[in-house]
Amino acid sequence: MSVVCLVYLALFIHAHLSFARPIARISGPIQWRMIKNSTDGLGGGSCRTGNPIDDCWRCDPDWESNRKVLADCAIGFGRNAIGGRDGEYYIVTRDDDDPKDPSLGMLRHAVIQEEPLWIIFDHDMNIKLKEELMMNSYKTIDGRGFNVEISNGPCITIQSVTNIIIHGIYIHNCVQAGNAVVTDSPHHYQLRGISDGDGISVFGARDIWIDHCTLAKCHDGLIDIVYGSTAITISNNYMFQHNEVMLMGHNDDFVADKNMQVTIAFNYFGEGLVQRIPRCRHGYFHIVNNVYTGWEMYAIGGSANPTINSQGNVFIASDDESTKEVTKRESPDGSAEWKKWNWRSDGDLLLNGAEFTPSGNGTSGSYAKASSMVARPASLLTNIMPSAGVLNCNIGQKC
Repeated sequence: MSVVCLVYLALFIHAHLSFARPIARISGPIQWRMIKNSTDGLGGGSCRTGNPIDDCWRCDPDWESNRKVLADCAIGFGRNAIGGRDGEYYIVTRDDDDPKDPSLGMLRHAVIQEEPLWIIFDHDMNIKLKEELMMNSYKTIDGRGFNVEISNGPCITIQSVTNIIIHGIYIHNCVQAGNAVVTDSPHHYQLRGISDGDGISVFGARDIWIDHCTLAKCHDGLIDIVYGSTAITISNNYMFQHNEVMLMGHNDDFVADKNMQVTIAFNYFGEGLVQRIPRCRHGYFHIVNNVYTGWEMYAIGGSANPTINSQGNVFIASDDESTKEVTKRESPDGSAEWKKWNWRSDGDLLLNGAEFTPSGNGTSGSYAKASSMVARPASLLTNIMPSAGVLNCNIGQKC
């Protein structure tokens, strides 16, 4: 692709930002929506975009009656996360919270139940939790059809559980809490220490899928995945206005994270992000078909020899000459060590002077454990990712 074409692509992406569906009681975040409709190059009248997740369910005008189809649409390392697919629907009717003894109709009451549940909402809600929301296994939180926020309090903790789907929630301004009793099942509660203040904290969990959420302005990370967690997909999310965006891996000495596999796909990393998009330790990370619109320090970082497979992303550096580099490595032995780590850029578009420093032996076989899906060409992102973040889903219409 010529330099002229790359410049036009960068300008096209920057020029076609628009406002998302309004968020009740607060100003809505900016949501990226490409002005090209999904029929470009795909045959007249087609609603398909080439994004395999969205093409699986968004063409259905009766999506509300077929909500659980979503559970069969995951891709990447978290593709086996079924959430509450095999359970009943639970309708959240209240936006208040009781960390120790939640009542029927509260979000907290729904997520602690033992049986699988597909959790939906009956009106717009801005839920301010009093303590971190401790989730039980086999749960889906599905915000489609309403403006659902979790904000201005502690947020979501996915700890030592499996099969969780979180879709269509605006999570922002999360804070620390703790030194309090918090229930985590219908018959058990525990004294929790101080939480980190993450938007979503994944700790010792597996088979997790976080899709089409909008996240911003939390105390610590927007999404942190640590302590041996694995089989995770983070897709179609919009993240903005935050410093340390995503941490993958507990610490450099925690070798259980060598089994971690995370897919980060079709996300839009927007304005005001500084670093850790993501920061990785030990494991295998497939960073594929995302759009980065600038970073104030670096985009992808790591320590303790993670494998980074960056494919088909669009990296648009800011105009600041000191922030052109996409990557950052932290190693006590410096480049003598990190030059052996397997980090590759395969088919990425590096725009406005963006630079990706690869390392390792460069063979395809070294990335087998860090490959989870087929990357689309980065030049097609204007067609295959028409929206990221919380969707405007109206009942009776295609979402």
